Amino acid sequence: MKIARYRVGAGDARLGRVDDDRIIDISDVPGVGTSLRAILPELDSLKAAILQADGQSYSLDSVVLEAPIDDPQKYLGIGMNYKEHAEEARQAGIAIPTSQMWFNKQVSCINGPFGDIVKPRISDALDYEIELGVVIGQQCKHVSVEDARSMIAGYLVTNDVSVRDWLQKRSPTFTLGKSFDTHGPIGPWLTTDDEIADPLALRMRLTVNGEVRQDWPTDDMIYNIYEQIAYLTQVMTLMPGDILATGTPAGIGAPTGNFLRINDVVRAEIEGLGAIENRVVAEA
Repeated sequence: MKIARYRVGAGDARLGRVDDDRIIDISDVPGVGTSLRAILPELDSLKAAILQADGQSYSLDSVVLEAPIDDPQKYLGIGMNYKEHAEEARQAGIAIPTSQMWFNKQVSCINGPFGDIVKPRISDALDYEIELGVVIGQQCKHVSVEDARSMIAGYLVTNDVSVRDWLQKRSPTFTLGKSFDTHGPIGPWLTTDDEIADPLALRMRLTVNGEVRQDWPTDDMIYNIYEQIAYLTQVMTLMPGDILATGTPAGIGAPTGNFLRINDVVRAEIEGLGAIENRVVAEA
């Protein structure tokens, strides 16, 4: 099933089940409410009631879709996790890591699936990175590769927007260059794990103003999503709602200097998960 956070007009955000081009409100289903993160551990037991819910129905184009998870404890990204992308990063002067390389995206960067991306005044090196987003469903520590999939609630589309000069030159940990406000658009909804036969066999495609910049399958990961979860949980407890951005394929702007400009429209789409689309605007 697909679960979205949405608003009607100026109303408060609620949860809805996405059926084709409509969204059916589920917030009044007992045990659901308005926080997707809060219900993730109980999603399996709530599934039948959510699928049967017949609340108020709206067309998708009549509502505002919000970030499906707006309040994760952690938003983590892995760097240079696609073979071709690692090579283009090397060509741009970035050292290729010899193990999994993780960084924080501060959760204040989270943006809705159709919210504007703000181009900061202090940089002309605004870049894009389509990534498969994994949402953790259960509190977990020391998870094996074999058990890792059972910790996943579902998937969403992410654009790991990056400010390259702050990323590589001013913040060796990557955190600052990855965490500008609005630079974490996610969505358009959470697609639960049971809907995806193989998350390592999905096509990802990113366009800027209709021009294809990235078009790559998720099976090109150097470390797959299960290895990522096993690696991280040796260090930290992952919590329901934590978001893992699992790497971007080749085609980013950095190697050529083909960065985002004001009024560019960036569309990121992953097979089976939907698409997010964000316009670049100037910082006020």
